[in-house]
Amino acid sequence: MSESSPQSSEAPDFEVISEGARAFAYIVRGHATSDSTRFLTPRDLNLQLGMISYRRGGSVKPHQHLPVERTKHGTMEAVFVREGLCDVDIYDDARVRVATRTLEPGDLVLLVSGGHGFRMHEDTVLLEVKEGPYIEGGDKVVFDDPGQ
Repeated sequence: MSESSPQSSEAPDFEVISEGARAFAYIVRGHATSDSTRFLTPRDLNLQLGMISYRRGGSVKPHQHLPVERTKHGTMEAVFVREGLCDVDIYDDARVRVATRTLEPGDLVLLVSGGHGFRMHEDTVLLEVKEGPYIEGGDKVVFDDPGQ
């Protein structure tokens, strides 16, 4: 059975969809905010998600990321709802749906393992960010959800 629990009492607008210790997705609602900088995903995750707060007059010093070689398995993606309303279905590795959440404008879902699908309730614009390069024909497998 899926677990769906807020990260902490100070982040009620943040949700982890998981089974046991295995996370499938992280959801941050569009109205979520933080008065301090904190990362919402584990330090060892290939794609990091954080809330970063700056006070007026603050800055980020110019910087360049070093060409560090990293080993990764699979593809993670972040999907931001720009407009519209949709459901995201989250699946485990056996392609069994473990959760469904409705996403609204401003919401973001970070998909880290298992499978996923989207169903639109109205005209919807999604902004997707994922690791590349995309391998046509070898990057994903499409499957049916018998519950739909």
